[in-house]
Amino acid sequence: MTERSLLLLRHAKSSWDDPLLDDFERPLAKRGREAAPRIAHEIVRRGWQPDHAIISPALRTRQTWELVAAVFPHHISCDFVPAVYEAPAARILEAVRSAPEDAGCLLVVGHNPGLEELAALIASPESNDEAMARLSAKFPTAALARFSFEGPWRALGPAAAMLEGFVTPKELG
Repeated sequence: MTERSLLLLRHAKSSWDDPLLDDFERPLAKRGREAAPRIAHEIVRRGWQPDHAIISPALRTRQTWELVAAVFPHHISCDFVPAVYEAPAARILEAVRSAPEDAGCLLVVGHNPGLEELAALIASPESNDEAMARLSAKFPTAALARFSFEGPWRALGPAAAMLEGFVTPKELG
């Protein structure tokens, strides 16, 4: 059976400077532009680089992805999936289940509350207790949750993946 890794990355901090701007078009704030590469460097440091990415097409998620992908030593294929924009957990899970089977590690760049709900949905009882407690308390912008599970992407479901790590930009300094 194939072991897989799923990385759930909430977009970095967005700007609210223009209150008339449509939500979909909100860019990253300065803090977000600084946090995204920090998380990417941590992904590389831990050896968690993805093979493929699924990204919400909103401006803040695209910008987060661009900053993260620029840090990776290798090109990562990606799909911009409109269904992931501000989606509930079930819709994000549907996108994950349709990921390419040759992707051993998949990165999803999306939004809350959907990512946090998906993390809670797929987390197995064997998950890391400390990571689970931190994730349950708050899934801040540019935070990353790493899950592992056995089997094809299409088989991922409730309580099927083990949360192995949870990293926030704040803890990285």
